[in-house]
Amino acid sequence: MGPSPSFSEQFDRLSHWRKSFAAQMASFREWLAAHELLDAAVQEQLQRLENLLRGDKVSVAFVAEFSRGKSELINAVFFSHYGRRIMPASPGRTTMCPTELSYDTGLQPCLRLLPIETRAQPYSLAEWRERPSTWVQLPLDVDDADQLAQTMAHVAQVRKVPVDEARQLGFWSDEDGVENPLVDAQGLVEIPKWRHALINMAHPLLRQGLVIVDTPGLNAVGMEPELTVNLIAQAHAVVFVLAADTGVTKSDLAIWKGLLQPCHREGDAHLVVLNKIDTLWGSLDSGTEVKELLNRQRRQSAQILDIDPARIVPLSAQKGLVAKIESNTALLQKSGLPLFEDLLAQGILAHRQSILRSVVGEGMAHLQQQVLRSILIRRRDLDEQMLELRSLRGKNTSMIGRMRQRIEQEQQAFENSTAKILALRTVHLKLMNQAFHLLGATSLRKELEQLSGALEHSGLKVGVRKVYASTFERLRDLGAQVRAAAAEVQTMLAAMFRELNAEFGFSLQPPGDLQLHDFERELAQIEESYLQYLSFGNTLKLANPMFGQRMLKALGMRLRAVFESAANDLDLWSKSATAQLDAQLKERKRSFARRMEAVDRIHEAASGLAQRIAEIESAEQQLDQLEQRLAQWAQQLLQVPQAQALESAVVPEAV
Repeated sequence: MGPSPSFSEQFDRLSHWRKSFAAQMASFREWLAAHELLDAAVQEQLQRLENLLRGDKVSVAFVAEFSRGKSELINAVFFSHYGRRIMPASPGRTTMCPTELSYDTGLQPCLRLLPIETRAQPYSLAEWRERPSTWVQLPLDVDDADQLAQTMAHVAQVRKVPVDEARQLGFWSDEDGVENPLVDAQGLVEIPKWRHALINMAHPLLRQGLVIVDTPGLNAVGMEPELTVNLIAQAHAVVFVLAADTGVTKSDLAIWKGLLQPCHREGDAHLVVLNKIDTLWGSLDSGTEVKELLNRQRRQSAQILDIDPARIVPLSAQKGLVAKIESNTALLQKSGLPLFEDLLAQGILAHRQSILRSVVGEGMAHLQQQVLRSILIRRRDLDEQMLELRSLRGKNTSMIGRMRQRIEQEQQAFENSTAKILALRTVHLKLMNQAFHLLGATSLRKELEQLSGALEHSGLKVGVRKVYASTFERLRDLGAQVRAAAAEVQTMLAAMFRELNAEFGFSLQPPGDLQLHDFERELAQIEESYLQYLSFGNTLKLANPMFGQRMLKALGMRLRAVFESAANDLDLWSKSATAQLDAQLKERKRSFARRMEAVDRIHEAASGLAQRIAEIESAEQQLDQLEQRLAQWAQQLLQVPQAQALESAVVPEAV
């Protein structure tokens, strides 16, 4: 028995729509190219939409302290169709290192493991991903459940090291030794063997773009800012697993406050699971008493975590897995697993589809506007030709000759304007390069230098919060400088466009204001999420220069992605402004050729005038058809599937 129908079917819907959308976009591109409507700005917008859909991933992070049943929950939701556990979840054998499950068509099914010793070096996880020779790679046979489970068991491996090495790798603290591992008779302590694991396999949901992030306890991830603030913070859904018999323990609360609360999004697919409710089934308490106990545990947990009790789901992952394997419908319902799957699937898809609808809707509106502008340019040109041709009715040969001469003079004057347009492009390019420089890697690295110096030296980091705040103030100021540079470009283009419109009858419109709302919003989110590492509770971690380097690299990665996105927005804004000039120049050149051809035909034959007027009338009808088809394309491409209504997914009082 596979994943619950609602979970897999809803992902199927999203996957089917993405494939359908990509195919329709390809057809739309061919249609635009066939009608010569595919200018640079339209091409860029199409490419961005296609890349968004092609690379769209939906990530779910499972977070818990050790022994909460998190890996068993992953087994129950995603791997029950194998008829056995796949992720290690037996007592004493659990996931010891952060693990990502996804699917990459360019790789064979495999498990890649990063040795824990790499923690002693300052490189980020992203940098290690670019060094495949460092990883231990093991093949996976996705058709052999036993081989798959045996290979996956590597993520539970540990090794024994001296205390000095454990200290260097972040698993031992001389100041706060509460969480230190036990020292054996040989003076060795047990730590995870691997720092990170990447699993590539063609699971049906992973093939559709789902990414599962499995994170172990606080001690294993507390020294990994890149994991906690990048992977978990950017997940579309976070599942925090508690034990029903203990509720929120001190270590659970430490994970919640340290890793999850800064990025917690009320209302999205961020759920809390009270796992192992089956431990209460065999108690001497009656069913009513067990139900009341669970309700009380939910209320208390919700109060401690400061969330809505309806988002805390009681279940038994172990019984859910057994029920799926044995096709036991009654036990499956009693386990509470189907409700959790429905809430998770609906929450993820509702969140992801709302983003896709927004992006696709905005993108298609922009595309439609740009293509309509090209059609309107053609329509105006046809109208001018029609007036010109009708004025020739009844005119003699000499008049037609003078008309040809006038067209040649207009063409020559237009071609002489090339220098002016070239100067416009030169100034525009210079101003844009200045704006792009503000968003470049060199600019970002310069703004992080002061923070880098404050974080990477040894000892206590006095005043680092002040340096951190001033760094983000400067980063926000860069956004303001980019907008100011764009405003200067806007003013320059407006003046030049007015001149070209007056001289050549163009209909050029200056670009609207550059919008960088996402830039400032994402900067604020990053600033808030990383602030946790500058708290008093992390003073000892910050005293370690290696930790400071890792934090800085993780922060730099997030910021680089934000700056690149802003640069892409700036590039599209610039191309949209100049694409209309390119389109109107191209149409004007074609117009001169068509006018000269028409005059020559009229000069050679009396029937030429009537024939050309008929051709223009036919061309105008074709433009009407183009507009209608464009509207149909836009409507067709906006059909993003709606997520199922959430009203039916109401968390019951207890299971």
